[in-house]
Amino acid sequence: QLRLVESGGGTVEVGGSLTLSCTASGRAPATNWYRQTPGNERDFVAGIIGNSGTNYADSVKGRFSISRDGPTNTVYLQMNNLKPEDSATYYCNAVTSTAGRYKTYWGQGTHVTVSS
Repeated sequence: QLRLVESGGGTVEVGGSLTLSCTASGRAPATNWYRQTPGNERDFVAGIIGNSGTNYADSVKGRFSISRDGPTNTVYLQMNNLKPEDSATYYCNAVTSTAGRYKTYWGQGTHVTVSS
C-alpha cells in the first residue's frame, strides 16, 4: 500500500508562486497532480514518469513545472504566475504496476487559494 502526503498549499496573490510537494512512502515512478474545485470533476494538471518524462494540462503550460527528487520519493509542483482560476484543492496521484496489475493511489489534498 502506497501512501502519498501532500504539502505546500496556502494563499497567494495573483502572479505569485507556490511549490507543492508530494512524498510517497515508496517508489512511484508515475506520479501526477490533479486539482478539483467544489462541484467539479478532478482535472489533470501535470504528470511525471521517471525523472524526466513530463506532461502538462494546456492551462498550466509555461507556468507550472513538475519535478522529482528520487532519493526522497518526492514530486514537486512549482506553480508560477498564479491566477485566480488556479484556486483548487490539489491532489497527488500515483500509479504503480506489479505483475501487470495497476493500482492508483491518492493523497489527501492540499488547498491553494489565489487571491486577486
